[in-house]
Amino acid sequence: RAARDWLVGFLKARVPSNLGAPLASLPRVQEAVGAIEEKLAANARLLRSAARDTDEGRPPSNAEAGLLKLTVTETAIEVVERALKLSGNHGVARANPLERHLRDVLCGRIHSPQEDTARLAAGRLALA
Repeated sequence: RAARDWLVGFLKARVPSNLGAPLASLPRVQEAVGAIEEKLAANARLLRSAARDTDEGRPPSNAEAGLLKLTVTETAIEVVERALKLSGNHGVARANPLERHLRDVLCGRIHSPQEDTARLAAGRLALA
């Protein structure tokens, strides 16, 4: 979400001289930001649902929790990568936070359960 917020501010403020208007005014950019919104909305819904179920005494199984972590993490990575694509070189400048957001979100892949472990557990459960 932080990457999205930075991107939105950047797109509203960035006015290329050959365009004479903010990047945010371009339909292609609006659609790309809409795709980011789609991914963030799905992640938020997944997390709220899992939290609500847990609060109501119906926590996800270990296998399901691993798959949820995997899905949310991969989607978050995709969102930041899309933000970088839209911002171009500005996004990777150390003066902007997007570079750090990418490093931070990539760390989700190495925290347990890792991708192979989550999928193995789900596969074994399905095939049991």
